[in-house]
Amino acid sequence: MSKIRYRTLYSSALSCFGALALGGALAASAAAAELPRTHVKVIGAYSTIVASFKVEIPFWKETIPKDSNGMVTADITPQDQLGIDDKTMLRLLKLGVMDFAEMDISKMAGDDPHFEGCDLAGVSLDLKKARAGCDAYRAVLDGLMQKNWNAKLLAFGTNPPQVFWCRVPIAGLADLKGKKVRVFNKTMIDFLNGVGATAVNMAFAEVVPALQRGVVDCGVTGTLSGNTAGWPEVTTHLYPMSLGWSIQVYAANLNSWNRLNPAVQAFFVREYKKFEDALWATGAEAIADAENCNFGKQPCKMGKPAKLTQVPVSAADGDMHKKLIETAVLKGWASRCGGACAKEWNETVGKTLGYTAPVN
Repeated sequence: MSKIRYRTLYSSALSCFGALALGGALAASAAAAELPRTHVKVIGAYSTIVASFKVEIPFWKETIPKDSNGMVTADITPQDQLGIDDKTMLRLLKLGVMDFAEMDISKMAGDDPHFEGCDLAGVSLDLKKARAGCDAYRAVLDGLMQKNWNAKLLAFGTNPPQVFWCRVPIAGLADLKGKKVRVFNKTMIDFLNGVGATAVNMAFAEVVPALQRGVVDCGVTGTLSGNTAGWPEVTTHLYPMSLGWSIQVYAANLNSWNRLNPAVQAFFVREYKKFEDALWATGAEAIADAENCNFGKQPCKMGKPAKLTQVPVSAADGDMHKKLIETAVLKGWASRCGGACAKEWNETVGKTLGYTAPVN
């Protein structure tokens, strides 16, 4: 083929590609312009967590207005700025106090143990499995929320892993026996009972003084949230065996959703898919950053530099951990949720992650 003919074909291909790209951009712009003007009220996650200030607030304040050509806007206020107890968010969403909301899945489990199924203590030890488990359970939880809670599930997000922060030296799981450990949900209590520790259900804001005064020996929270809240100042050892991810649920009040124009609904579905991807990507970044921050490494961008002692997870602890999941955690949860619930979990999350909950 002559060079002249090659350049002609190459130029034609570029022109065609450019036309297609321009056409796609114009179509998206036209679709956004055709959206009816819409304004919604949002109550978001705690302003101190990375998912809030890096993803959720920019999503509502910048991305949604930009991608809709200014036709869709929102007022977003984090829960802590409103003084809302996060255990009540699902009930508030059901009542229509807000149009869209963020909730912690383990706090939702206080109203229905089904919700624990996506984030049972220790069931998924890495981020990919945590997301896969939630994806497998998505239809179950969305159906439950629509039927019983007047809400529509739109996205899952994550925090860094929930691990053990201790003010006393420990060398592994066996050293937790007899110790008082702060937790914040029932599935963590099941795990700690299996270890022989005393689980203490305590609000996040109360943990630092409790550790300082010796009310508890250890506390469970995220590797980054503990860091930014000052836990390295009252602890010395961090044991990185995960007890879950404090999975976030993003949802809409069903009445509010049904009132939206179908074009706006389709717009939100597209935007929430990108939003969900951003949440999990940010979770991965936060995990790496927290590890650096907690153990005196760089770069440390999201947290505060600290020099905790990292307790290695031994092969024996890994085996013990798996045994605790199969006995204490799944048994405790199945007894709360019931046989039909456990069967449904086995066919979804259990099948994906390789576990089986007892059904009777």
